[in-house]
Formats: sequence, structure tokens, C-alpha cells
Amino acid sequence: MKYDEFIDQVLKRAQLSSKEEAVRATKATLEALSEYISWKERHDAASQLPQGVKNYLKKPDVKPPIVADRCFSTVDQFVQHVSALEGVPPDIARKHAQVVLSIFRDALSEGEFEDIRAELPPELYNEFFAENK
Repeated sequence: MKYDEFIDQVLKRAQLSSKEEAVRATKATLEALSEYISWKERHDAASQLPQGVKNYLKKPDVKPPIVADRCFSTVDQFVQHVSALEGVPPDIARKHAQVVLSIFRDALSEGEFEDIRAELPPELYNEFFAENK
């Protein structure tokens, strides 16, 4: 998958009106997700993503998480964070995150997705990935 294909899928599935909105949704969602997973898994997943999209996951200033000290303890806190990063209301951020993470999941090999799944809180996995498995 190429960068434009990824963004076009976000644009269409989320029913957005511009590529800029799709880029914002993608960037916000993947930057928030990167706060849940280790640097190694961010790097491994990024190697399977298109150039451009991978940069959102490998954001250098995100420190590796400590499992017991997640930045967000609930899905609502995750959605609030995506909302703030994207600059949209939480209900819209949730919809956008569902779309972006669905495309993200499709772009990864099964093995890499399972590695990421192992690092995600169950609540986050159930909200955004369970139906895509």
C-alpha cells in the first residue's frame, strides 16, 4: 500500500471532505496509538506502512510506554487525546480512529499485528480492533 492509497481509504471510509482532513485523522490516531506500544513495535509496524504514514507512528519524542503506567487508562481518554490532536469533537475522533486503525490493521502482517495486540490494553483492542480480527 502506498501513502496516497492509505490516505484515500481514510478519506472514503470516514467520509471526509478533503485529503487534509484524512491526513489529520491519520496523524492524530497513529500518534496517540504510538503512546501505547514500545519503540520496537512502533519501528516494526512502521516498516510495513507507507512512507509518510510510518512517520506518524515513529514520532521520535514519544517515549516507550511502561505497561503499568499507560498514558491513557480508558478508551475515552484515548479518544479525548485523538480529539485534541486532530482538533475535532470526541465523537468524530472516535469514528476517525476506528477507520484509521482498521486500515492500519489491514496494512500489517498477522504476526506484527499480534505483537502490537499483546501490548495494547484489552479495552482499547476490543473497541478498535476486535471486529477486524
